Amino acid sequence: MLQRKKEIGFYIGTVVSCLVAMTVIVIAALLIYDKLKTAAADKQAESQEALAPIEKQYGQSEVDLMIEEAVNDAGQAGYTRGMESVLDQIANDLASGKSTAETLRPLYPDDLVVVSNGAFHFVPINENLKKHGLEQANVVVLDNGEMQYIQDGQVLSHKGIDVSKYQGKIDWQAVAADGVEFAIIRLGIRGYGEEGRIVLDDMFHTNVQGAQAAGIKVGVYFFAQAITVEEALEEAQFVLEQVSSYQLEYPIVYDVEKVSASSGRMNKLSQAERTQVALTFMEAIKDAGYTPMLYANLEMMSVLIDVAQFEGYHKWYANYGSNLYFPYDFSIWQYSEKGKVNGIQGDVDLNISFVNEW
Repeated sequence: MLQRKKEIGFYIGTVVSCLVAMTVIVIAALLIYDKLKTAAADKQAESQEALAPIEKQYGQSEVDLMIEEAVNDAGQAGYTRGMESVLDQIANDLASGKSTAETLRPLYPDDLVVVSNGAFHFVPINENLKKHGLEQANVVVLDNGEMQYIQDGQVLSHKGIDVSKYQGKIDWQAVAADGVEFAIIRLGIRGYGEEGRIVLDDMFHTNVQGAQAAGIKVGVYFFAQAITVEEALEEAQFVLEQVSSYQLEYPIVYDVEKVSASSGRMNKLSQAERTQVALTFMEAIKDAGYTPMLYANLEMMSVLIDVAQFEGYHKWYANYGSNLYFPYDFSIWQYSEKGKVNGIQGDVDLNISFVNEW
């Protein structure tokens, strides 16, 4: 029994020591970030013409010095920086199942905390860009898992889905009866591999005709893998040819994703290259008289493209769950890939739109 007490005392002492070390590390990290952020802000102030915050880079010797200073500051500051509350918040968030990024986000309200290519990115929120103005309190998840945006007792969102050949044969009348107001239908894709062949979705025409016959408003999307502006124009021309016989009620969407396959062609592009490719497609669609839209998730819109370049375009934001987080204006929110809708076998992506007339 005595030996067990000694063991317990040893474990408790170890845990306490770890917490103290964590405290110093966390506060040091916060102080380092404050220094980095202040330095970046000073540099930004030097250029009044810049629309987006400027990221400052540091050499290894500079970072080493900052770490040393921050650790010293943390030890001297003690609890004056609210170490206990910060650690409690971190511990509680991690214990509740939140990811590291989700845990860090409340600590950095002026930045988007995003994980990309194995690194944490702290992207300053660009105050020059239009914000969506939506309130988290108005996002309501129903008992069946569907989401609505309700303000002053009025449902302001519109129920939608997006589908491809993978949903198989769809009973569009049953889909409409289940309250679906719009559908974004996959028109086609460009292959991942080196050849990058453009392929029409096997169910595209069947789905467009079936949805519109059921009174559902239709938009289309193309899964992009262009790596040059010439290929982007080729994709746009292919899309325009396929939709020429239809009257679309919703936008033509450029689906820009980082694919997990190593052969993903767009994965190799720089932010500037990927941005230019997407802009080229969307400008071609706009010039043809249609409404273009960009589809992307948080990582893509924060790190992998320059979202400021798409300020004049509608955005379709992909983020599964009910947390708004993304600050900039968007028109459609894809919030689930595991939805259930009458008339469709298996899972289907669920969306809400804040616009119904384009």
